[in-house]
Amino acid sequence: MSTIAATDLKIHGVKAIEAALSERAEAVISVRGRGRYVVVDADHYNYLRECELDAALAASRADMDAGSFVKETAADHLRRLVEKLS
Repeated sequence: MSTIAATDLKIHGVKAIEAALSERAEAVISVRGRGRYVVVDADHYNYLRECELDAALAASRADMDAGSFVKETAADHLRRLVEKLS
């Protein structure tokens, strides 16, 4: 993963990000020598979000297949949530 120092980002702006992302799909922005942020281009971000949503869907399907769910009305669901929070 490429690293961009915060000072380089301050001096070179978006060009520093573009240069780092031309080498790899993601870059770390370091502040005082420690990785603080990760930057990716929009296409890669959308791909990662899609993967996250696919994983959530797979987990939901596994719960359904295992019978690990509750079937109830919206009112019953809210009542159950209020009881849990109390």
